[in-house]
Amino acid sequence: MPAILNKTLLNQDVARLDIYAPLIAAKALPGQFVIIRATAESERVPLTIAQADTSNGAVTVVVQKVGKSTLVLSELSTGDNLHDIVGPLGMPTHTEGLKKAAVVGGGLGCAIAWPITKALHDQGTETHMIAGFRNKDLVILENEMLRDATALHLCTDDGSYGEKGFVTDKLRLLVQQGHSFDRVYAIGPLIMMKFVSKLTKELGIPTVVSMNPIMVDGTGMCGACRVTVDGKVRFACVDGPDFDGHLVDFDETMKRASAYKEFEAARKESHICNLMGVKTNA
Repeated sequence: MPAILNKTLLNQDVARLDIYAPLIAAKALPGQFVIIRATAESERVPLTIAQADTSNGAVTVVVQKVGKSTLVLSELSTGDNLHDIVGPLGMPTHTEGLKKAAVVGGGLGCAIAWPITKALHDQGTETHMIAGFRNKDLVILENEMLRDATALHLCTDDGSYGEKGFVTDKLRLLVQQGHSFDRVYAIGPLIMMKFVSKLTKELGIPTVVSMNPIMVDGTGMCGACRVTVDGKVRFACVDGPDFDGHLVDFDETMKRASAYKEFEAARKESHICNLMGVKTNA
């Protein structure tokens, strides 16, 4: 069974897990993901690969406590074993041929935006990363983003850290200041990606978004992760997760994403924490 080599808490609801999976680490590219089961009874949880380290055979994922399965996964510690991990899955992010790019991450989406930023920067692309969070307490991976971007622009909704405002405000300001981006990558909540794409369409900047809809098998067979792109059905697990942000039907995707919110909340409420022995409301 794959073991957790290291676990780091990034904030009260988000953990970084380094998992021993050398075959996956050897093939993983930025933008791809894995599917993990913490136990035999757990749901299959798709998580983007934040980093792959061939020196120790580790793949890094970032987990947020959302429903029962991610709660169980978050409770595991260094040295614990996962039931299974499958990957790398999905199409890698295309970064070739760009002189200057902006990568926009929102909240947990920064864990996906970070490896894309690093790939761009490593190939010589001038890369501006705009990272947005609701407040200071939710900021994650700041040192990594600062290290791997040409410039990091950190924003918080309430102004408690970095610059006050939304990521769209900062992107517009950078363009007004004379920055000309060949492409924008947007990764985060659906509503954030929708408004980034709306802005970049207005500005005439090609834009790629990373879609993470409900997913089951991760191989294109179940159809649960379907999204409408340019009026056609696409599957995020095999056709994506990257798509043209100007062609994605965000409203349809957001409606589908909300279908199981009540069920997820109930499962989370009923979960018995293995560490505390009580129901957890985390």
